[in-house]
Amino acid sequence: MTFDKLVCANCAAPVSEGRCPVCRANRQRMQQESPLAGLSPATLIALLIVLIGAMALLAHQA
Repeated sequence: MTFDKLVCANCAAPVSEGRCPVCRANRQRMQQESPLAGLSPATLIALLIVLIGAMALLAHQA
């Protein structure tokens, strides 16, 4: 899940805006988790399909 869709329980604003200390702390924590954490599910599925296709091509050539 990306932090731009989360709503802060402390100030009821989007976490991506960082209006309060709780928002800013959570935004920073989520940005440090993983480079793939910010990707949408559709993008991850597309990357998986490309990877499987590449593996199939390599297996077919061998």
